[in-house]
Amino acid sequence: MSTTEAQDTTKSETTPVGEDSAVKSRKDRPTGSTHFGDADWDEERPDEIGDATWGEVAKACCVHDAKEWGKIFVGACGALFFLYFFLFALELLGNSAKVLGGCRAGGLLSDETNPVAGLVIGELATALIQSSSTTTSIIVSLVGADAVSVNSGIYLVMGANIGTSVTNTIVSMGQMADGAQLERAFAGATVHDIFNLLSVAILFPLEVISHYLYHLTNAMLPDSVGDGEKWEGPIKKIVSPFAGRVLKANKDVIKDIATGKVDSCDAYYPALCLDGIEDYKHCASKCDKDAGEEVGVDCGRVGLITCDKTTGCPAFFQNGANLHDDSISGGVCLVLSLFLLIVCLMGLVNVLQRGLAGMSTRIIYKATNVNGLIGIVIGAAITILVQSSSITTSVLTPFVGLGVIQLEQMLPLTLGANIGTTITGLLAAMVSDNVDALQVALCHLFFNISGIVIWYPIPIMRRIPLRGARALGRATRRSRLVPPIYIIVVFFVIPLLLLGLSSLFMQKTVGFTVLGSFLVIGVVLGIARFIWWWKKQEGLQKCLACLDRRTDMNNTMKTLPEDMQFLKSKVSLLAEHTGLPEDEEAGDAQKGSDGTAEEVAPENEEVAIEDKED
Repeated sequence: MSTTEAQDTTKSETTPVGEDSAVKSRKDRPTGSTHFGDADWDEERPDEIGDATWGEVAKACCVHDAKEWGKIFVGACGALFFLYFFLFALELLGNSAKVLGGCRAGGLLSDETNPVAGLVIGELATALIQSSSTTTSIIVSLVGADAVSVNSGIYLVMGANIGTSVTNTIVSMGQMADGAQLERAFAGATVHDIFNLLSVAILFPLEVISHYLYHLTNAMLPDSVGDGEKWEGPIKKIVSPFAGRVLKANKDVIKDIATGKVDSCDAYYPALCLDGIEDYKHCASKCDKDAGEEVGVDCGRVGLITCDKTTGCPAFFQNGANLHDDSISGGVCLVLSLFLLIVCLMGLVNVLQRGLAGMSTRIIYKATNVNGLIGIVIGAAITILVQSSSITTSVLTPFVGLGVIQLEQMLPLTLGANIGTTITGLLAAMVSDNVDALQVALCHLFFNISGIVIWYPIPIMRRIPLRGARALGRATRRSRLVPPIYIIVVFFVIPLLLLGLSSLFMQKTVGFTVLGSFLVIGVVLGIARFIWWWKKQEGLQKCLACLDRRTDMNNTMKTLPEDMQFLKSKVSLLAEHTGLPEDEEAGDAQKGSDGTAEEVAPENEEVAIEDKED
């Protein structure tokens, strides 16, 4: 590193936190280095970023005066405050989704299905309840109870792997206010989606044909599984009690419907608390049917919203509530959680921006640029601690949006999150005391490992999900509607279409089978025609041009009032320059609408006569 660059780096890194330097562009610096918050921050490509030393990183991190340390402490407290309530909002979002979609998810998981339907059901159930950990735990429990076969459980966990990435994709939409941040955040979120979809595209047909996951894990199974204990991560212990005081979802409803213990959620209503006392003992304690205990006499009854042994009944619990009441409570909490999620995300991003203002990109990327294998280990460790891959990727997505974490670093972290989320299923298998349940949990683990082996070690394969994510990110520059349309189409429309097609073949009648075959052929031909139009008939360019026209129209409408004011000011200046008073000009315009025609007519007549004489 040259002496000039060293002086520039030292000067920038010793600038007090929160104070803006006079220089706001890399073009104005002798070294050409970019600092966080520069006007041309988004113009620098990753390959243009220089390499810093760990000494520079340590100096930027640890060498500060008392005033700077005070600002760092305040900023750290603010970041932790917003991060805690961000995690709280995610937990509340998950509980709300379980209350709203628990009955449907349980019904989806209850039937023995074909491989395609199993894949789609796993994805839809996870998207509905916003938690792959819950879905995989239920699947493992279903296999352990012999309600679902091991083969069906494998396809269900594959689908759960796809559905888990919907949460961080929703979180990325919280940065819509800034186009550059949205592009990076949406790319950082969808790289997880694309990797999971690509893994399923390769491994799903391979499993259908060869059952390699089944045979691989079957060879690893022990003769028996001892009873384990349920483990709860430290983050859950910190966040869940607070969220449980607002709303706590009853996961037993989903499991009971899926295992066929009850036909529908109506069996849990109305909610009933003994003596009208709302606490765990009087409302949520279970009846011992072997001892002859009856609901309403010896024990209470709860629906989709339950009580906790430690914190008691949540604020939205209601004695005597029916299914409609609990659904309304879940919907209200869903809206509150989304609002809180966006507010905390904006606060967290703002605090981080202020803390990183003036920091050289060389320093930031040196500190976050870790080896891919280490990144996978870090992602897995974080996910094991928080017991949710959705939380891990959702927390990391804003950092990608800010530009603190590059997309190349986000990919291994999400792969590690995929590994870490399988630990929940393994723990559920240990509790179930069933070898088949353990096999499904192991299949989930080796499915993710197989995907990593295929798509990550080889650079040319690794570039496929990265390029796809960047393309989706760039699409948000043309239209802010890309993220919501993407979520609706990828996570709901396409799975529902596949589920509808697969259901035709499950009827086991010639008519439906023939109809399904023709529809499949039609879909395949339609996809082939779309690809031909997209590639050979400039479909991509037409779509981009349409998005550009829409963006230009929106920008024009936004600036129209200012443009009109500008034009009025120019007309006024022109009137002053010509000496024509504005009121006379208005009067002339009025005359032109009624009486001017008569005055102009004689003139036109004289001109016509002269032309005739000529």
